[in-house]
Amino acid sequence: MPKITFIEHNGTEHTVAADLNRSAMQAATDNMVPGVIADCGGNCACATCHVYVDQSWESKLAPASDQERAMIECALYVQTNSRLSCQISVTPELDGLVLRLPESQT
Repeated sequence: MPKITFIEHNGTEHTVAADLNRSAMQAATDNMVPGVIADCGGNCACATCHVYVDQSWESKLAPASDQERAMIECALYVQTNSRLSCQISVTPELDGLVLRLPESQT
């Protein structure tokens, strides 16, 4: 099982095991990671699972879809490395992925 590290805005780290072919959001909610609210349940409709992808991992992710990019525009504190964790599919290559949580999701 790949491991994903979620880092809260205050620096608190949560490393969780993530099931393959599920989303990073599901790994966070399954493990009660604070700050990943996921109001829409992973349907790319709310941006409450907004994360910042660590720079060293950005190129390893599939590009964001048009729908995801549109939803990210609705989030607070958007950065160039902003993604919705519900749209990040867990693969073996993502073992060690680091995702930071924005201040707005504390």
